[in-house]
Amino acid sequence: MTCEQWIERYRRAWETADADEIVDLFTPDASYRSSVFREPYLGSDAIRRYWQRGAGSQRDVVVRMGRPVITAARVAVEWWTTMTDPEEGEITLPGCLLLHFAQDGRCQDLWEYWQVQPGRQDPPAGWGT
Repeated sequence: MTCEQWIERYRRAWETADADEIVDLFTPDASYRSSVFREPYLGSDAIRRYWQRGAGSQRDVVVRMGRPVITAARVAVEWWTTMTDPEEGEITLPGCLLLHFAQDGRCQDLWEYWQVQPGRQDPPAGWGT
């Protein structure tokens, strides 16, 4: 699987809250750090639980992915998501994924940076390019 295919599968899995699809995208021993200030979720079971708690409660999710920046060691890709959060209502959630892939195309290490803004907003001109 190419990194572009991985990114598209991640986008679809988020929009559909498909924890099985998310787990399939990662190696069994993967590390998923949803915030630099949190401990990472380690392994398939922890990643599944994280996605079931988070994405499983979000509604009306629309995810846009930017064009990835690819190096030999890492891939970076921006995302822009709007949704209805059960606690905050309608929000805009832009962020960036830093990914390290295994030889088989699955992710073995993910770092996520994001911010949240009330309401649904479109990305600014030139975003994601």
